[in-house]
Amino acid sequence: MLGSGWCTAQQHVNAPHAKARALLLLSDIALKRKRSLSQQTGGPDRVSLDARLDLVTAIDVPCRRRRDGVSGMHAEERIERARVAYERAVYAGETAGLTGAEQDLDKVEADLALARGRILHARFLEDRQEATHELALFERATQLYRTLGDLPGLAESLFWVGCFHQVVRGDTRTAIPLFEQSYELATQAGDRFTQSEVLRHLGIAEHSAGRLEAARERLEESIRLRREIGLLAGVASNQVGLIYIAVAENRSSDALALADEAYATAADCGAERIMRQVEEARTQITMPAADQG
Repeated sequence: MLGSGWCTAQQHVNAPHAKARALLLLSDIALKRKRSLSQQTGGPDRVSLDARLDLVTAIDVPCRRRRDGVSGMHAEERIERARVAYERAVYAGETAGLTGAEQDLDKVEADLALARGRILHARFLEDRQEATHELALFERATQLYRTLGDLPGLAESLFWVGCFHQVVRGDTRTAIPLFEQSYELATQAGDRFTQSEVLRHLGIAEHSAGRLEAARERLEESIRLRREIGLLAGVASNQVGLIYIAVAENRSSDALALADEAYATAADCGAERIMRQVEEARTQITMPAADQG
């Protein structure tokens, strides 16, 4: 069970979506009423389609948890817009909206491919078995986001392509340029979430290469961003890396302090996996004899 802080954040994100769905429901009711009136009077239904598309177009709600500072349209609304565009083309002969409908569906497909890829990556972290289509999903999302000119989407998908190469394939050389592209785009888009993800994985790369100071700087900057956006479980996750760096630098007191803070933060978030990682890292801390009393 995740902590109350996480739940509150999720409720805040989902509230605009609930409002959007309610507005769409109202539009359906209005459309049915107008159709009924049209049937009674024998009048055309074209006004209903226009009004409905206008309402759907007006709904522009924050689309994620997730892309910090970036707003977008929920998938259900994009699919609904495409359906209305179809109706206007078939019944009213208006085809101008078809291109926009295709772009809406490309956006939905890209988001779905990214989401499916993340699920497969989560499974990999559990069983360490590579899914044959994880990379293909991330690359498809990248292709679509690039075509759409969606900078936040492109930044995130490039990060995930890099993450696949680094974590699944162990190919840091391929991952680094992808991370660098992702970070540049995320910075342009003001997407602190993706920036923090990239910095974390660049920190991991630096740590693996034995560049401890650079690794610490990357992780600390990622922590700063994660604190700003309220991703506290991610803060604790990064602190696990800082514990290992402190141990390698013989800073045992710092390592213990980090372990205490990371464990408490993870516990508050209900991040049990991170709590276990903190305890595992804690076993690597060896205090100097003078500090053991």
